[in-house]
Amino acid sequence: MHFDFSAGLTLATLVTGLIAAAYWWFQRNKEQQLISGGEPLVVEYAKSFFPVLLFVLLLRSFIVEPFRIPSSSMMPTLLIGDFILVNKFSYGIRLPVVNTKVIDLGEPERGDVMVFRYPKDPSLDYIKRVIGLPGDRVGYYDKHVYINGQRITQEKIDLYQGVGQGVNMTGALLNHEQLPVQTHDILIMQERPSIEGEVVVPEGHYFMMGDNRDNSNDSRYWGTVPEENIVGKAFATWMNWDSSNSGIDWKRLGTLIN
Repeated sequence: MHFDFSAGLTLATLVTGLIAAAYWWFQRNKEQQLISGGEPLVVEYAKSFFPVLLFVLLLRSFIVEPFRIPSSSMMPTLLIGDFILVNKFSYGIRLPVVNTKVIDLGEPERGDVMVFRYPKDPSLDYIKRVIGLPGDRVGYYDKHVYINGQRITQEKIDLYQGVGQGVNMTGALLNHEQLPVQTHDILIMQERPSIEGEVVVPEGHYFMMGDNRDNSNDSRYWGTVPEENIVGKAFATWMNWDSSNSGIDWKRLGTLIN
């Protein structure tokens, strides 16, 4: 069973706030104060926890939210065990839980690493790279991306050397992929067959792909991501913990995500 932390945090903030406000209103409006006793324990807890919960809610809903990478689908950019930070206002201010955009501050750009709610199960958060924008014609043939008929250039760099839980990717091709606005690294396994085809991205949708091209469950398999499923833009790795690689990888602390 998946626990919706955002909904739980919102509910806890609302409940503690209502308890504190109701007790304040009751004390303010009653004619005579009680001489003995003091505040009920539940009110003391509510008044103590409400400002903390409200601060955390506002921070992770509108500014920045932490996530943990559980899979290899974004290798070599992100590794299993990475703890990342996601900018929550790059693509507009959204209300918590309902995820409705209330202030438009920008749109995803091709090449962004984006967190979104999985269209097949919105209770799950996915992270992939934006490859196709609304209206783009995106194809994937012979391990290459095509955007509006243009084949995206790949430059072969070396064979990848994986560590920790990503050691099974050792021997994959490490390539630079040159999107129209940026360059990033990808992994290719030449011997592994991959799904091929072409799709036109609907308006208000985005075509997402993992950098680990032959080990990524992405838009090639389940379609495009609607705008209302967007969570935010990943911008930094603040820690990596991989128990099979001596715990904390200090070299990844504070690295920016390209």
